[in-house]
Amino acid sequence: MAKKYGGKFSPDGSPDNARDGIETQVNRFRGQKAYNSNIRAKLLFLVPIPLLFAAIGELRVGDANGMLGELGAFILLILAAWLLRDGLSAEDAYNARKVARPPAIPRKLFATILTGLGVATAAHLGWGQTLFPSIMFGAIASAAHIFSFGMDPMQKKGMEGLSEFDAQRVAKAVDKAEALLNDTITASKRFNDRKLEGRVESMAANARKMFRAVEEDPRDLTGARKFMGVYLKGARDATVKFADLYAKKRDTAARTDYENLLTDLEATFATQSEVMLLDDRTDLDVEIEVLRDRLKQEGVKARN
Repeated sequence: MAKKYGGKFSPDGSPDNARDGIETQVNRFRGQKAYNSNIRAKLLFLVPIPLLFAAIGELRVGDANGMLGELGAFILLILAAWLLRDGLSAEDAYNARKVARPPAIPRKLFATILTGLGVATAAHLGWGQTLFPSIMFGAIASAAHIFSFGMDPMQKKGMEGLSEFDAQRVAKAVDKAEALLNDTITASKRFNDRKLEGRVESMAANARKMFRAVEEDPRDLTGARKFMGVYLKGARDATVKFADLYAKKRDTAARTDYENLLTDLEATFATQSEVMLLDDRTDLDVEIEVLRDRLKQEGVKARN
């Protein structure tokens, strides 16, 4: 029978090329959208560059108004591109959630306005157009921007049937949990160890599965928020401590402790989603206290 190759230089390999008996991990990319590079948005950082060179040319010939107009238009268009990039990221995060609030700042709308102002400024002050044609150029640029990239999400999503108070609690709980999870993943990048980074990402995939369960059925919002806070804060703190230690010394004992902790966390996230959403608060509190003690007793510690 054919065997999957797993040499010592593979992320999850072993020196003898054998991988039999290794438990299959959860696909860490499950539930995540493919990265959207959005080339059109990135090109908007390049489009205003001719205005910068034109402003330098106006400075050489002594046209102060033309220089200020083209330089101002360059700044406005670069700022618009930056806001658009962040607006698209916020929209992707909104679309990935089943329960979400619209972005607090409508960045894409502001980017549209700045694009129109930038083009109008370039036309009027830089190219010497009269006011009305300059305004028309700006309006056309804004319309093209909206046509290409759309508007920001403006409505709440997945909050039907929930009170405003409960809906806010669900959204805030998931936002806080996502932030803790992202901090954990960022800290794991300092390991310089692909296998460990993969373990952290696998744990994160299970955690995100739990987030989706909370969004679908937030029957115990208080318990869910406490559950995610305790588990993910412990995972983040342990990861940061281990990253600091592992960067100084490749301590195999500390690595084993950390891997065991990841195994416990991953199993907990995979199996306790339903318990978290049940009305039996006793079971939930017991699970929280057990993990709290586990994090205290077997967290990553420096060894002499």
